[in-house]
Order: sequence, then structure tokens, then C-alpha cells
Amino acid sequence: MSRPPNAIDRTVRLRARRPESSAPLQMSAAALRCRRKFLRFFAKGFRDETYIDWERDYKVQAHGRWTELLGRATYRALLRDGEYQEAAGRAVKIESRTNLLFSFEKMALRDAVRSPGDARAFAEGLYAFLYGGGDARRAFEAWCGVLAQLPRRATRVLTWPMATVFGFLAQPERHIFLKPNVTRIAARAYEYDFAYLSRPAWDTYASLLEFAARIRREQRDLRPRDMIDLQSFIWVQGSDEYEE
Repeated sequence: MSRPPNAIDRTVRLRARRPESSAPLQMSAAALRCRRKFLRFFAKGFRDETYIDWERDYKVQAHGRWTELLGRATYRALLRDGEYQEAAGRAVKIESRTNLLFSFEKMALRDAVRSPGDARAFAEGLYAFLYGGGDARRAFEAWCGVLAQLPRRATRVLTWPMATVFGFLAQPERHIFLKPNVTRIAARAYEYDFAYLSRPAWDTYASLLEFAARIRREQRDLRPRDMIDLQSFIWVQGSDEYEE
């Protein structure tokens, strides 16, 4: 990590990053309550040192490892060389250093990509989802189809956390992570009509992306940087770790 800026540098940077629009924020009473809750835990918002320590840093570090080990060019080279198990193993290992999946989900994932054929299906499917381009709905549905075909042992692989964790780690500027119970609680607190279905599918994911976009608009003066910040805001609203 780089050294923190001194007080003068910090002031200059904060002034430079103020929103261009001076229009007052408009949000519902529910959104305001959620904002106040977030700020009670993290008084400086998304720049709060405790927030960065508790919620942001480990996700940013995982994203950095993904960029280093499974960026587009590196990932494409692994597939070209037939290194499917290596590609799948890297993805599993990067996730394993986070607390995003439960231990039983981590175990199910390791089991699901153990065989060469299943590792290939996973590696190729994930690459297509992340780097294949094209229609977002089609790409997400195809990725869910890959997960649905992987072998199930102790628990199923096609779950919301499994379907969204790799996009979140690889491309946090585009993709968000979905923990169902926490997200539904947060949506109720924010009074957002979250179109949730338990089986992963595009319509629910699109609804979550719109939820994140709404938070970004309404909390824009807190300057959320990416989906890591937006997912963390949702987490604070719904997790029992942040009960008041």
C-alpha cells in the first residue's frame, strides 16, 4: 500500500473529487435512513479508514490478484494452451482468500471443477462470461447454464453467490455480488422493489444492478467508486454484523 497523503494533499484531492452538480440530493426517507446507518458505522463514508479496512481492502486485493493471474490476455493464453485446470484452479484460489462464499460453497466449487472435463467447462464458460462480449443477458444466462451442468456433491453449484462472485472479483466496475438474504433485507430497508427469484437468472441480476445504480445516484456525494462500494453499502443495511 502507498503512504497516505498528508493533510494538504487530502484537502486538494477531496475538493477535486466533489460532484460536478451542485443540485441537492433527492432521496426517499428510507434511502436517507440507510444512508444514516452507513454513516453511523463509517463517518467518512467510502473513504473512512475503518470502512476500507473492514469492507473494501480485501476485495480490492482479490481483484488485483485476478487482474494479475486471470486478466484477459493471460486467461486467453491458458485456454489456448489447454490449461483448463490451471485456469479453474486460479479462479478458485483467488476466491478462497476472501470471505465472500461460505465454506460449504467453497468446497462445492472445488469438487465441481476437480475433473479435467468439468474444469474445462468451467474455465471456458467463465471466460466467455467475463470477456466474450455481446448481450449481457445472454452472457449471464449462459454462465448460469455452465454452473447448472457442473457435478453436485454435498451442495449445488448454481447458487446466487457462486453465479456472481467471479464477475465481482474480476470486473467490479461492472458486476456485483449477490448474497440473497442480506440483499433482500437491504432492499426492504431501502424500499426498493427487488425482483428476487431463488434460481439465478438474468431478471433478478438486472434488478440488482438497477438497485446498485439507484444507490449510486442517490448517494453520489459519498463518491462510491465501483460495485465494491455499492455492494458494501448493501451489506451494511442487511447483515447482522451491522445490527444497531
